[in-house]
Amino acid sequence: MRRGHRTGKRRFRWFYLLMAGIVVYFAFLLISQQVYLSQVRQDQASAEARLAAARQENEALRQEKERLGDLNYIEKLAREELGMTRRGELPYSTGRK
Repeated sequence: MRRGHRTGKRRFRWFYLLMAGIVVYFAFLLISQQVYLSQVRQDQASAEARLAAARQENEALRQEKERLGDLNYIEKLAREELGMTRRGELPYSTGRK
């Protein structure tokens, strides 16, 4: 009788050990999934920030494109950035850049 009784305790211990192993395994899976989701969220936030910056730059370039159709704006750019003058005008430089 004693042997049968010990075998039951031994099986009982193996059951607890097996259950503890399963709990540890699923805890590891849960933690690794949370770490992965955290990294994905960070990547998503970074991508959204880059997208917002690209949209701003795109809008600025569209506005610049529209202004380049205006002759007065082109003349202003030519005078300020390229130092161009009209016929008969003398170039004047303030010495600041």
